[in-house]
Amino acid sequence: MNTQITLPTRPVIAVLAAIWLVTALASAWTANTIGPNLLAAQPGLPPSWHPWLIWGGAALDLVLGLAMWLRPGRVVWAMALTATLGMTAVATWIDPTLWWHPLGPLTKNLPIIALLWALQRASS
Repeated sequence: MNTQITLPTRPVIAVLAAIWLVTALASAWTANTIGPNLLAAQPGLPPSWHPWLIWGGAALDLVLGLAMWLRPGRVVWAMALTATLGMTAVATWIDPTLWWHPLGPLTKNLPIIALLWALQRASS
């Protein structure tokens, strides 16, 4: 079955941008609590890396969210797709049980990946 689905692009872009912007804010807001606790649970990850990973991730989320909002396009979708795949891989490495978490912090990445892939392919 080949069913063509057309999504209203502007609302999809707004929601994707909001995800990245809110995630940047949440990362900054919890930079001294949740973030370090998650990273501390990973043996072999030096504590001196924690702030770099937390603030680097927050900065990346902020840049991608702003780029999606202000300059959506093929390059932005490719960057966001790469970042999502990378962050999902890192989160899986840090705590694979996140795939089975009842609120789905990693499983929610699957539809985001699909949307980014579709937007990237549809952009000229």
